[in-house]
Amino acid sequence: MISAPFPWREAMAFAFGILRLSPAQFWAMTPRELACAIEAVRGREPAPMQRATLEHLMKSFPDGRRQS
Repeated sequence: MISAPFPWREAMAFAFGILRLSPAQFWAMTPRELACAIEAVRGREPAPMQRATLEHLMKSFPDGRRQS
């Protein structure tokens, strides 16, 4: 499995522009510390939908339903 490269440009833009970190502060952080700082500002990403929830929604609201 190929993973996407780390988004350094976005991380640095957020750290310098939003968090107002100095370069020394940014480079001293671990990725986990940076992620926690970003989460404190943006909030936590919602959890992915569970399969059972998706199936329930698909049954409740099927595509292609024709009105007579």
